[in-house]
Amino acid sequence: MSRVYTWDGSFELLSGETMLEGLERQGYVVEYQCRAGYCGSCRTPLVDGQVEYLIEPLAYINPDEVLPCCCRPAPEARVDVEVLTNNRNHSDEANSEAWDESLVKLF
Repeated sequence: MSRVYTWDGSFELLSGETMLEGLERQGYVVEYQCRAGYCGSCRTPLVDGQVEYLIEPLAYINPDEVLPCCCRPAPEARVDVEVLTNNRNHSDEANSEAWDESLVKLF
């Protein structure tokens, strides 16, 4: 299992779950369209580490980017990616309107 660390806590990715699915399960709102690596809408900067793709993406990505819709951390790797935070599905209106950059650390 891979543990994901965010600005406000951490959680485990479930077996076979993508980074995008895990973030959504935890209430994060992540931009996406295809969920299959075709469009590149979920393209996210990769700060450090390596990922493995469950589906080989067709969208172009730079070496310093990942597509969370179809990847998860590589075994035994630590991955840091930038995501917009404070954009979680909360009933608190102040939280849903604030957008700050932070790191999601994946183990």
